[in-house]
Amino acid sequence: MNTREQQLKAFDRLLTIMDELREQCPWDKKQTMESLRHLTIEEMYELGDAILDHNLEEVKKELGDVLLHIVFYAKIGSETKSFDIADVSNSICDKLIARHPHIYGDVKVENEEDVKRNWEKLKLKEGKSSVLEGVPASLPALVKANRIQDKVAGVGFDWEHPEQVWEKLQEELGEFKHEVEAGDQEKMEAEFGDVMFSMVNYARFLGINPENALEKTNKKFSGRFKYLESKAKEMNTSLKDMTLEEMDVFWEEAKRLP
Repeated sequence: MNTREQQLKAFDRLLTIMDELREQCPWDKKQTMESLRHLTIEEMYELGDAILDHNLEEVKKELGDVLLHIVFYAKIGSETKSFDIADVSNSICDKLIARHPHIYGDVKVENEEDVKRNWEKLKLKEGKSSVLEGVPASLPALVKANRIQDKVAGVGFDWEHPEQVWEKLQEELGEFKHEVEAGDQEKMEAEFGDVMFSMVNYARFLGINPENALEKTNKKFSGRFKYLESKAKEMNTSLKDMTLEEMDVFWEEAKRLP
């Protein structure tokens, strides 16, 4: 692994390249924070994919892309004398020190949950009017539900045992089933939302990240379906011309693949 000196030298190299690109490259000169925003979001999703695929080489590359964006935003900020990369670094350092009094102060903690509770209390002392202020409005709904529940749990608004959450989930499923039988579309949607929210909550109690779990299932399903398509192609036929029974044979084969 690289030494601290080599790491700092590499980061300085990136800062130098960013300066040069901003001055000389027509595309880089044209970019604004707004124009970079959607690209940054895309890079984060690509990093997430690499992490779920356990592809460390791709994780390294995608982290580089994300780091470039951070440096890019800081460069733009420096041009209006709003902030630069040192301000960005010092800002997060100051926050980390302030939010970890059990490391940099005399606060005592017993476990991870104590740390999370202190974190939320400290944020309220910093002037936030709600623990939910830290949940971005633009987060995907599944991720947002998980973050909301995690935030409120940090100040003690939570169930005590997983069994209670499971019972709540069963209750919500019953209410959803009732509305499905009644046929009221609006109420079905509302109850389905409650079921999803309860599922996310139960996953949290079990230590499962619901976004990761669902995405892994998406990938698993996609891989099996592509296998099914490849088998249909080998038979010189299309899926729409196959029966469900025929497709199920290949589906079961796909499930047995590593």
